[in-house]
Amino acid sequence: MKKKKLALHWKIIIGLLLGVIWSMISASAGLSNFTAQWINPFGVIFIRLLKLIAIPLVLFSIITGVASLSDARKLGRMGGRTISMYLATTAVAVAVGLLLANIINPGQRLTDGDRAYNRIKYELWAKDNNVAIRDGVCESCKPENAQYVTKAKAENGESSETVKAKIEAAQKFKESGPLQVLVDFVPENIIGAMGNMGQMLQVIFFALLFGLALISLKPEIAKPAIDFCSSANEAFLKMVEMVMQWAPFFIFALTAGVFSQMAGDDLNALIELFMGLGVYMITVILGLMVVLFVVYPLILKQILKKKFGYKKFFQDLSPAQFLAFSSSSSAATLPVTLECVTENMKVSRSTADFVLPIGATMNMNGTSLYQAVATVFLAQMHGIDLNASQYIMITLTATLASVGSAAVPSAGLVMLVMVLSAIGLNPAWIAILFPVDRILDMSRTVINVSGDAAVAAAIDHWENKS
Repeated sequence: MKKKKLALHWKIIIGLLLGVIWSMISASAGLSNFTAQWINPFGVIFIRLLKLIAIPLVLFSIITGVASLSDARKLGRMGGRTISMYLATTAVAVAVGLLLANIINPGQRLTDGDRAYNRIKYELWAKDNNVAIRDGVCESCKPENAQYVTKAKAENGESSETVKAKIEAAQKFKESGPLQVLVDFVPENIIGAMGNMGQMLQVIFFALLFGLALISLKPEIAKPAIDFCSSANEAFLKMVEMVMQWAPFFIFALTAGVFSQMAGDDLNALIELFMGLGVYMITVILGLMVVLFVVYPLILKQILKKKFGYKKFFQDLSPAQFLAFSSSSSAATLPVTLECVTENMKVSRSTADFVLPIGATMNMNGTSLYQAVATVFLAQMHGIDLNASQYIMITLTATLASVGSAAVPSAGLVMLVMVLSAIGLNPAWIAILFPVDRILDMSRTVINVSGDAAVAAAIDHWENKS
């Protein structure tokens, strides 16, 4: 009788847990330098391998998927449904984040004195930057707060280089014009676009255009190119399979490196850090769980009806979810997501090849939810009461900004700068969130990848019914 092999997702879970355990041992025993030099590099190699595969896989998979449709109208219908679903689920995620943030009130856990002082810093910043204070409160005008005003003036000028870089990136994006997103879709050089993970949209555009061109050619002329792209696509999928055989070890190394870097040689410092921003973190994670375990299943149950299996959905997708958690990158996870969706969830290759690459670039449900919670948290801890128009602006900005966000770690911080700026709050406040951003980035990437898979399953169901 053959022994039953342990499923890949269980091996990955074991690797992830061992990575966390090792990081704790490393921090307690002063081995963070050893972990950084001898263990973490294997995690870096893993991410590089996946990124190496991701862009050519996107290119050939979309070309193959479009060419297999043989009807441009079907492509337009699928594209419309895909984008609509992604924007709708992102808006729902933002709404969930706003609702939980206003129920839990994570920013009101500070003392009244700290919130009053934070409020004064905000008012001085608003005055210096000609930003209107919409709630009409003026703590800095009160004589009893004079000493705090002096202290706040000194602190408001301080900003780290990392914060400045994020603000400059967001400002550049904001000033680029309303149609810049469309301009950014079109590459000047496809080879250059393929060399930059942040230019995934340009690769998608080229692949769509090339696939449409193949559809319009005579079959005997198009066949050699289609056969080549199909073979290349299969080869890159085989590369994913080869790399994933070592995924448990690589994920152990990646997780150990990430958590060891956060903890350093002082585990207590990491615990204290998490406790300081604990309620904020709990709010974000709770919101992500609501989207993952309630919103996505409800959507799929309504669309797929009896075909949806709650347990099977998570079991089929678990390798991609754990990899997303470890890597914090939807784009790096894309090759594995494609394999899970087509092999395990039985979504047709043509649908998955079209829907998932677009989702890895523009579907940022987890990131948008995090921005909503972070914005309310920062406003509350500075004693600012947001009004209805600001909540609407948060929803719109977080939803639309997700379209232009890169599918790479910490891109959400640049988007958060845009959200804060849109409602008149100080974008430099993102520095408050830096200490715990990585762990939340890992968590929200799981939601992004799961959302891609859920939408792919829904689109495939609709396409089969058409």
